[in-house]
Amino acid sequence: MIPGPIEFEPSVLRAAGSATNSHVAPDFIETFGHSLDMMKEVWQCPSGQPFVLAGSGTLAMDTAAANLIERGDQALVISTGYFGDRFADILARYGAVVKVLKSPVGGVVDTDLIEAELKINQYKLLTFTHVDTSTAVKVDPRPIGQLGKKYGVITILDGVCSVAGEEIRQEEWGIDVVLTASQKAIGVPPGLALLVVSPKAMNVWKNRTSPVGSYYSDWTNWLLIMNAYADRKPSYFGTPAVNLVAALEVSLQLILKEGLEARFARHKNTGAAFRSGLKALNIKQIPLSDEIASNTLSAPWFPDGIQNQNFLSSVSANGVILAGGLLPEIKGKYFRIGHMGSVNQGDILSTMGAIEAGLASCGYSFTKGAGINAAFASLNAF
Repeated sequence: MIPGPIEFEPSVLRAAGSATNSHVAPDFIETFGHSLDMMKEVWQCPSGQPFVLAGSGTLAMDTAAANLIERGDQALVISTGYFGDRFADILARYGAVVKVLKSPVGGVVDTDLIEAELKINQYKLLTFTHVDTSTAVKVDPRPIGQLGKKYGVITILDGVCSVAGEEIRQEEWGIDVVLTASQKAIGVPPGLALLVVSPKAMNVWKNRTSPVGSYYSDWTNWLLIMNAYADRKPSYFGTPAVNLVAALEVSLQLILKEGLEARFARHKNTGAAFRSGLKALNIKQIPLSDEIASNTLSAPWFPDGIQNQNFLSSVSANGVILAGGLLPEIKGKYFRIGHMGSVNQGDILSTMGAIEAGLASCGYSFTKGAGINAAFASLNAF
């Protein structure tokens, strides 16, 4: 129950473990093209250009920065944790003049502050993290997309920990780039960087006056490939991760079969159940309110007197693996629970049970069963 890699559906794993196909075989071309079509449905961006590259979520971030930034461009980063800060570093590497608006730990940056900054400086690009995996803080993308349209700024949503878990309507909300990685709520083993790019952002890229600084990430090389696969034709620039693309097709089919609205609701219910269970155990979380708490992971503080490693080891001994903290300034003071993708009621209740067992082994005083009962009640209230 870590925030990625998550547990994967058996049919996805079977596809990933099947005999490796040729990347120009007719059936693989159909698989890749079908996956590109379904990405536009899952991202809810019918006019967008999807990209599938072999790499991690950081490569997706790097690809967006490399193609849309030229030296001297101004970029505004809205940071709610570790990965907002990482995006600032990536943008600077490609020559951007970066301004960071950083939230307090557990909070978000007020939309009025973002607009005030856009009024006084001419930014080319604005990035924000939908759900920062380090803090479980969730940002509302809608007003930021509106600000991007109002001020003519390209908006990039880091959706590594949100796409296919949290509600995203890319085209309707006016978000120019939404990126993610395969191993989170998309539900595919690690190794795919996934992006959908708006026509506006593609036009900005086409009108660059300097070469893209990364050869591998350059859309000049990849757009021809994506278009060829979308048209069900063979093409080559770099060998795609054939088995992972086969797994991607299966997982995207499962996501669309479940239905996006049902999937968003399921994750919302799951997040609420964990919050209810933790509250019943008198455990606080990093997000300062439920309204900005993610539905794909939770980030609870350790209660006073509980030691990081003792607790996590005890939880693991009870059959559940959780993640430690990630944000450097508070790393040893909290832990993280991933609950995205293929997660059911049994997973939630067994995780709460393991957390209770871990707390008990560390001498924490609580009413036994309180967390499990509260989570169960929350799940069955919907």
